[in-house]
Amino acid sequence: MSLDNGAFLIHDVAAFPIVWVRHDELQPGSAAQWEVEMDDLIGRKQPFVMIMASHHHDEAHEDRKARGLWLKRNKATLALLCRAIIAVEPNAVTRVLVEAQSALATKAFGISSAVVASEDEAMRVAHERLQVAR
Repeated sequence: MSLDNGAFLIHDVAAFPIVWVRHDELQPGSAAQWEVEMDDLIGRKQPFVMIMASHHHDEAHEDRKARGLWLKRNKATLALLCRAIIAVEPNAVTRVLVEAQSALATKAFGISSAVVASEDEAMRVAHERLQVAR
């Protein structure tokens, strides 16, 4: 299914059901836009996978709080539809840290996660997770 990628600022949905997170668009005050886009994604009631490229940014407290509240409200639906959140981290040392954070998020929200070294590997894992969903 094709989505209007122009309506999404934070998520790149051009390859839906594979959704890329655009970390460069996560600016202070972007939580409201993030919520609108996430509502749209789960409102479609179709499985998808999210891929986050390597990033290192500090999120504003209010944005983190708003995202956390949205995640709590939508935990069950998101766990049902989001087949995986895949982080791309090329640095092996940093990858270990991201894997630990991902494990905590998996436990908290019930969404499978993976941490990989490359975008090619992320795409392979995404396709695997979507095949399992069928």
